[in-house]
Formats: sequence, C-alpha cells, structure tokens
Amino acid sequence: MSTLATEPARAAYRDYAKPGIERVREFYRNNHREQTVAFVAAQRVKWLQFNTRQMTPWAALDYLNTLVDESDPDIELPQIMHLLQTAEAIRADGHPDWFVLTGFIHDLGKVLCLFGLPQWAVVGDTFPVGCGHSPKIVYPEFFAANPDSSDPRYNTELGVYTAGCGLAAVQMSWGHDEYLYQLLKGYLPEPALYMIRYHSFYAWHREGEYRHLTDARDAAHLPWVQRFNPYDLYSKNPDPPSLAALKPYYEDLLAKYLPASLAL
Repeated sequence: MSTLATEPARAAYRDYAKPGIERVREFYRNNHREQTVAFVAAQRVKWLQFNTRQMTPWAALDYLNTLVDESDPDIELPQIMHLLQTAEAIRADGHPDWFVLTGFIHDLGKVLCLFGLPQWAVVGDTFPVGCGHSPKIVYPEFFAANPDSSDPRYNTELGVYTAGCGLAAVQMSWGHDEYLYQLLKGYLPEPALYMIRYHSFYAWHREGEYRHLTDARDAAHLPWVQRFNPYDLYSKNPDPPSLAALKPYYEDLLAKYLPASLAL
C-alpha cells in the first residue's frame, strides 16, 4: 500500500509563494547568481577527483542527520529522515531493491556541505549552465544577477550546445546530483543513475523544458526519473520512521551494491 501523499494533498508541495519561506528565497537568490559556467567548471575540477576523505556509506549518511536542506519549502527534518521516508515508500510499493537503495542514497552527495561548500552550491533544483535559463525554473527572476545571463555565448536557447546533443553533454549547475552520479556510476543500474543525476532537474522532468538538448537515451530514461519523483517529493511528512529499526535492512542493502568505503 502506497505511503505517498494523496492527490489533493500534493498541491501543497513545492509552494514557493507561501509565507514563511524567506530562507528558500534567499537560497535561490544566491544559487541563481553564483551558478555560472566558470563556477561549475571549477567545482568539477575540485570535487570529482574524490580525494577529500574516505568514508563508509553509512558514515556519510550519518552526517545527513545533521543537515536540514535550506532549499526545501516542504519540511525541516534532517536529511536522513527524508531518505528513509523516500526509500520506505518505494519499498512499500514493491519495487526492486536497487530502486529502494536509490531512494535511500539519492541525496548522499549532500555530504559536500560537510566539506565546506555552502548549501546553494550543493542542494536545490538544478539547471543547465552554458545556455539560456528557462523561465520555468523556480525563482527565475534571480538569474538577472547571474553574469552568464548577459553573456552572448551563454544566453541563447542552445548556448554552447547543439540541438539533440544529449544531457550527458550538458553541464548542469553544480550540486549533489552530479557529484553522486560521478561517484556511483560504476555500481548501479542506468535507470538508478538517471534518477540520481537528474532528480533535481525539475525544469526537464516536470516542466518539459530543455527537450531541445535531449537525445533518445534521455527520452528512454525520463520515465524512470518521473517514476522516482513522487517518492522523493510526496513521501515527506513530519513523522519520521525509526532509524534504529530500519538500519539493519539498509546496512545490508548498502553492502550488496556499494563498496565498504567510498573515496569522497
């Protein structure tokens, strides 16, 4: 039996106009101003060497117990509770264990905050850099302060890309999605990797934007990302599951798919 929010209740999620979420507006003001082509290139060079720290998957997840996502307008629980809610909703619907694991680890890349990155460079909705910003990205007005918005190399529909080049050739705004994808791409099935890499790319999987950049491979995997999204979004509720009770199951699942230690 599904544990997701009912259809009527879903209208209250991702409401960026409701009162009391000034922290979210400030987050996106910083994010949209700073996420440039140059910034993303520098972060990829720095973090994709994976030479910062060795950690077990569970130790990285334990860190998320201290992190509350500043970009989330729906709930203020520690991130590990969100991961448990997501994974348990997937498991309740009888999906394969790799899908359950994907729900449990999809935000593990937020460990970048532990390494000193501000949240605006780690969490939140993602979007392509190097081409024009879609008006359907949340708080699009804040892109006016982004230097790339006035750069003729980057502010057209295609920018530095070619039509149909495929999302694998597109540089996304820097964050936990791309970082975790690059870290785990040798360990999980391709649908899981698409879920991890693009679950925050709402302008694509929810709003239908940027289709001019996608290819047949992206089109084939889009339904997987869309299948994952309700679990990521609509499993959120203020009553967290018991981490202690569920830990043995998830420890075994982590051990089945991932190495004992991760080079982060």
